[in-house]
Amino acid sequence: MNDLRHLLVLPDRDSAEEAATEAATRFALPHHPRLLRDALAGEDDADDAQWLVIIEDEADELDPAALAALAEEYDGWREAE
Repeated sequence: MNDLRHLLVLPDRDSAEEAATEAATRFALPHHPRLLRDALAGEDDADDAQWLVIIEDEADELDPAALAALAEEYDGWREAE
């Protein structure tokens, strides 16, 4: 069993919160995804921050393509490993 994490990168907090809630519902996640603000390197302006949705996938059961499609629905992407 792998301890996997999937990262969805979203443009703002609202999108990240909505994507996290949708992921929890759509994929019947046992835990709600965590949100993390990720400031772009060298940027101090809050407008230059991205938001990460961190989805734990300990059983390695989630489809990366389905997660990428979800992120795209919210103008984001799934960070490739």
